[in-house]
Amino acid sequence: MLSWLQRLWRGGSQVTLDQIRRCFDEAAADEEHFPSTIDPRILHVKLILSYLGDLAGRRVLDVGCGKGRFARVLQETHPQAEIYAFDLSLKMLSYAPAQLRRVAGTMTQLPFRDACFDGVYATESLEHAVAIERAVSEMCRVLKPGGRLVIIDKNAEQWGKLKTPEWEKWFRREELETLLRRDCRQVSSQFLSYWEDVEPDGLFLAWLARK
Repeated sequence: MLSWLQRLWRGGSQVTLDQIRRCFDEAAADEEHFPSTIDPRILHVKLILSYLGDLAGRRVLDVGCGKGRFARVLQETHPQAEIYAFDLSLKMLSYAPAQLRRVAGTMTQLPFRDACFDGVYATESLEHAVAIERAVSEMCRVLKPGGRLVIIDKNAEQWGKLKTPEWEKWFRREELETLLRRDCRQVSSQFLSYWEDVEPDGLFLAWLARK
């Protein structure tokens, strides 16, 4: 039997939303590659917490949360915040903690009203959106004026370093900066490693924006 990832490789760029959803539903059982938790010391987590700031009484959206491992840390760190865990896969969401506000849907049509979140972030999920411009626009749309957005994903200049399905998209630094500047007044980006004592190897980039 082909694995979920092998089926996506075979499907190529013509993969449909339903195919992606079914494959991630199946992948939810793979705790090794899709863990339910994450070490809060990892810089990806620390950057989100630092950039979003004090979240007490605020509403935050995790776009493409998978099993909610980042959202779990934010909720534990800021118990008085409203953390929304959003993902395409209901089976992935079933692993997310019950105290999170779990919502299923597609990144290119977020089921939320305009300007309703104080913070939005997407960690290695935009690469799966296929319609990238639309997904970025949607994240900006649901963000309040003055709200902050974090996107952490892979650097297109490092394409080929990991085995990926053909439809997955990695990003040039300036590419996402340009898309974000359409709706946000402050935009920057930086290279990112996992640990403080390890220099970035160029694989991961973080884009930071303020609407």
